[in-house]
Amino acid sequence: MAVKRLLTSCFGLGHLPLAPGTWGSLPPVIVFAMLNYWAMSAAVISIVMAILVLAGCIVCVKLAPAVITVTGRLDPKEIVADEFAGQALTFLAIGAVKTGKFWIIAMLGFVFFRLFDITKPWPIRRLEKLPAGWGILCDDLLAAVYAAVAILVCFKLWIAG
Repeated sequence: MAVKRLLTSCFGLGHLPLAPGTWGSLPPVIVFAMLNYWAMSAAVISIVMAILVLAGCIVCVKLAPAVITVTGRLDPKEIVADEFAGQALTFLAIGAVKTGKFWIIAMLGFVFFRLFDITKPWPIRRLEKLPAGWGILCDDLLAAVYAAVAILVCFKLWIAG
């Protein structure tokens, strides 16, 4: 059980006292920014982000039900593998955007993802009703799609111009 809790909490980030979901979102932001800083190709960035999304999804769907059982909560705050997967999906969706302003995109991706994950505009909140790990995960994946669209709109309107 300790390994399941370690993985679903992203190696303890979910146990931090303030805003564990925010902490769980940070690793993909850092990876995305560093890959861009090292001038990796869009293909490499997309592959790495896809691997992070897949890892977060598998951990959430396969291991979260055990943590739910132990904690007695439907969506324990310590589970942040869903934020990890969602944040990585945000950057996977915009991975082909190559610009020297990647720090702005990384920051916008983080802010938009957290905004949509926290506020849960329609129909994101409805996805929480899915069973076990799926309900924990799917709302974050849709928040990621919303965040990617928001970034692309900002990029087209302000950053690229």
